[in-house]
Amino acid sequence: MSFSEQLGEHVKRFSSRSVSMLKHYQAKVPNGIWMVCPHCGASFYFKRAGQYKVCPECGYGFRVTAHRRLRMLTHHFDEWDAGLETADPTEFPDYERKIKKAQSTTHLKDGVLTGKAQIGSQTAALGIMDPLFIMGSLGTANGERITRLFEKATSQHLAVILLTASGGARMQEGIYSLMQMAKISQAVNDHSDAGLAFISVIMDPTTGGVTASFASQADITLAEPKALLGFTGKRVIEQTINKQLPADFQSVENGYKRGFIDEIVSREALPGRLEQLLGILTAKKWGGD
Repeated sequence: MSFSEQLGEHVKRFSSRSVSMLKHYQAKVPNGIWMVCPHCGASFYFKRAGQYKVCPECGYGFRVTAHRRLRMLTHHFDEWDAGLETADPTEFPDYERKIKKAQSTTHLKDGVLTGKAQIGSQTAALGIMDPLFIMGSLGTANGERITRLFEKATSQHLAVILLTASGGARMQEGIYSLMQMAKISQAVNDHSDAGLAFISVIMDPTTGGVTASFASQADITLAEPKALLGFTGKRVIEQTINKQLPADFQSVENGYKRGFIDEIVSREALPGRLEQLLGILTAKKWGGD
């Protein structure tokens, strides 16, 4: 066998061993070790995201379940209306399967977690929408739960903190979903008439009917860095007006520049900021110093 043939055989054996070793190590590497930021495209080792699940390069907060967000805010929480779930009012095909899958993923009956929470030294009614429950879409069950959040807060003289994340109305529930916007808005109005404070926190994404109603009705509107905020999809608007929109058109940073957002607050700083604001708003609403 010539030298070139011997070299060729050696390369083949080496390549075969390399492929075999690569497959061996790939099988041992768990999913999720490397994360990719959907906002800036940075790739990084998962531990760099930290306990708050934030991109170390741009500050974008990854979408997490409502239960995980709750642990970032408080360890003192009494849940309300945990058993509420949709009755599938339109009998939409395959909807029941999607609901069960979302329930398994989020450990919620529907897409929002509500109850009474201790935020630092302050007590408030707290709601957290779950972007992993059918994209945080607004349906009859979570609409009812948010309505009851405000009603119970009103009867117990509590401020409300609501973290919003939604892709809009839940199409599987048709007009019943759209009705939730007006129902919740009325409960928000009654809560305000009682002289009680409401703080909204915009998470990624907050869009559609949620943006057009209760997410925009707070006394103070906070937002997480790099969150998507809008009503209609950017491409739909561009196709309608035949113009290209700016890259930051539906960012909370753009909303802040134009006065729609009061403050952009990192996840790590959010508990302390909420405690501070609750103290100020509670004193103001009840005529304190």
